[in-house]
Amino acid sequence: MSDSQTSAAGNARSKGAIGRLLSFAGPRRVLTYIGCALSAVSMLISFGPYICIWLVARDLIAVAPDWSAATGVAVYGWWAFGLSVASILLYFAGLMCTHLAAFRCASNMRKSTTDHLMHASLGYFDTHASGALRRVVDGCAAETEGLLAHKLPDTAGSVAMILGMLTLFFVFDWRLGLACLVSVVVSLGCIFYMMGGRGMDFMTRYMESLVKMNKTGTEYVRGIPVVKVFQQTVYSFKAFHDAIDEFTRLAQDYAVKWCQTPQSLSLTVINGVAIFLVPAAILLAPGEGDFARFVANFAFYAIFAAVIPTAVTRVMFMSEAFQSAADAVSRVEDVLAAPVISAPARPRTPQGNAIRFADVSFTYEGAEAPALDRVSFDVPAGATVALVGPSGGGKTTAASLVPRFWDVGSGRVELGGVDVRDMDPHDLMDRVAFVFQANRPFKQTVLENVRAARPDATYDEVLAALEAAQCSDILDKLPQGVDTLVGTGGAHLSGGEVQRLMIARAILKDAPVVVLDEATAFADPENEVKIQAAFRRLARGRDGEPRTVLMIAHRLSTVRNADKIVVLDAGRVVEQGAHDELLAAGGLYARMWADYEKSVSWRITSGNGLVGDVFRPTHFDSDESCPNGLDGTRPQPTHSQEVE
Repeated sequence: MSDSQTSAAGNARSKGAIGRLLSFAGPRRVLTYIGCALSAVSMLISFGPYICIWLVARDLIAVAPDWSAATGVAVYGWWAFGLSVASILLYFAGLMCTHLAAFRCASNMRKSTTDHLMHASLGYFDTHASGALRRVVDGCAAETEGLLAHKLPDTAGSVAMILGMLTLFFVFDWRLGLACLVSVVVSLGCIFYMMGGRGMDFMTRYMESLVKMNKTGTEYVRGIPVVKVFQQTVYSFKAFHDAIDEFTRLAQDYAVKWCQTPQSLSLTVINGVAIFLVPAAILLAPGEGDFARFVANFAFYAIFAAVIPTAVTRVMFMSEAFQSAADAVSRVEDVLAAPVISAPARPRTPQGNAIRFADVSFTYEGAEAPALDRVSFDVPAGATVALVGPSGGGKTTAASLVPRFWDVGSGRVELGGVDVRDMDPHDLMDRVAFVFQANRPFKQTVLENVRAARPDATYDEVLAALEAAQCSDILDKLPQGVDTLVGTGGAHLSGGEVQRLMIARAILKDAPVVVLDEATAFADPENEVKIQAAFRRLARGRDGEPRTVLMIAHRLSTVRNADKIVVLDAGRVVEQGAHDELLAAGGLYARMWADYEKSVSWRITSGNGLVGDVFRPTHFDSDESCPNGLDGTRPQPTHSQEVE
């Protein structure tokens, strides 16, 4: 889909739901108008057989009992057959037109949303679940196909049917037509009674109750293991039980107390037009001069009454069609409104790999307090700078601004002296590699998962990256080695093993800047040893030159030997400096370090829980693999370690 089409779609919110939806069809939206017109004409022509039946009845009654004198019966029969065929063909042609427009509309919706998501900021996917986005990209497009291809032309036909029906009511005998119209008025009155007033309030509460029940139901399903462990029932999960009760009472109250009588009355009168038509005919018959014609008119209305329930039923579903259109197009427009990473008209090339935060502020959409508030610090080229601080302090937010997962609200994030917003996004991505806490490999082979960082990499280069990332033991246990499929239907890897694959991907990319977001948070000790060794290899670079590393850590031992430590709290930089400097300052970092030292000194006793001094940092040579990070230390048990 072209940029002009996307722009037109984005500016269409002021239009009605159908108009906004048809804007995605481009030039083919004309086919929708043609299809709806053909459907309306088809519906009007479908009245022709009823008129032919009236003409046959009129001629037969006029010559009764000499039926052979009615010479026009065969002609009327052929006319009825021809009009029926014409109505079917026109409807078929109309559906062909609307289907062509519907398919183009759905296709353009999928293309435009997919293309927009490809340019959306990466942070957008952190706040929008992939399942919800898939529902918009694919589900809403699928809904519009049925809407535009069938419901819209049928709605046009329904409008034509109602107008034609009202016209025919008063063409032959307006008195009998008025008697038929009474049933329509009563039925529509019942429908508006159910849908208006209290009915509108019910629909609002009904949708809210559904959302509440779905939400608490999901929570209950996730909590089933806990419920089963403690031998409880659904009644123990009070929120879900109350939501079910609320929905049940709401639905029963509306259906029984509000809709039972009007719905029954509506169905009765709309399917029993004879209740009004027959008494009217009996009252009018004695005063008729041309009784034969009156009988023929009565026969027409009696036969035509079968159309009335169909017309009224279609009216009921017209609003549903428009609501579906409004919902689908609104969801798609919300996706198209997602912030994008735009390329500057004149992109600049950074000179070096130093990172600089200059008075940076950033607030997430919908949040009241800023995630970062005037943050400033430098990461010199080739240096390792660690971000530490309490949870929610802004560490991950700061790291995500470097590769432009989000754009800053104010201030500047610079790479090599250039604002990252002034760089070509592809150039920025080529210069930055990142490894995060949660990583999901593609459902591909190990080879292709790692090669995703650099598709042109050779087989040997991928193997070298895997070896540098300490993945040899993973390959040894896989049935097809590097060609083993990962994920559903293939091999399943632990969190630490997946993390090492992601590090291999980052090593293969060979980017000069590396962003690490607590990549060892969920690793077991054995995996952590190998992950830390892989980190040291990643930080060196292929040519041995140190990379610029910005890392986030909760385990303070992993950042002890960092060139600089930046302490963030509540979105502000409260301290920065080397490990020893921050300890001497006695601030937040010193308190966090004291808490950390306590956390690594513990023992299990039979009565008093966690007490005593068990773990002491023991230094190793810098080349050894260590579980706790870049400082070459790891906790070692002393003589006092015991389990009583």
